[in-house]
Amino acid sequence: MSNRWRAAGIKLLLFLLCLLPFLYLLWDAFNGNLGANPVEALTHRSGDWTLRMLLVTLAVTPLRRTTGYSLLRHRRMLGLFSFFYAVVHLTIYVWIDQVFLWDEIVEDIIKRSYITVGFTALMILLPLAVTSTRGMQRRLGKRWKSLHKGAYIAAALGCLHFLWLTRADTLEPYIYIAVFVVLMLLRLKREQIPGFLRR
Repeated sequence: MSNRWRAAGIKLLLFLLCLLPFLYLLWDAFNGNLGANPVEALTHRSGDWTLRMLLVTLAVTPLRRTTGYSLLRHRRMLGLFSFFYAVVHLTIYVWIDQVFLWDEIVEDIIKRSYITVGFTALMILLPLAVTSTRGMQRRLGKRWKSLHKGAYIAAALGCLHFLWLTRADTLEPYIYIAVFVVLMLLRLKREQIPGFLRR
């Protein structure tokens, strides 16, 4: 019984930690703490947390392999929060930034490469969120695992989206890219790692 309560407590704590950036964003929005360009601040902060949550989700397996500590039972929740922040990011762009001007939104998606890759990443995350339940996992069988490998592509596109929209200081997007690359290398099994990297 104590283990069940402990697991429930960890899940609740993790849920609140994942939700906290969104609540903090709302607080800053309602209190006028978003600086000179609030729309840009909302867009960037929601995008940052989308990418962070994606990388945290992808870190679950490397964390277990390197430390033995497992968050596998919470990976679905982390992934859903990634999708949640991606939807918030898109909603801010469509509603607050573009004011539902659909012609301009479609033109942006087609002509601006950073928006194209960002929108593609969201479209990849959509079926992952829809099929994240155990029922869908059983129904899809082996195809479920193949489908959910799309999270790697979504994270890579998210990093590219961040890099391409950054006009001046590119240090931060390159940090995210480096984290992504390290996580991908840590996910590899030993036999998949080139010999010169095993030492």
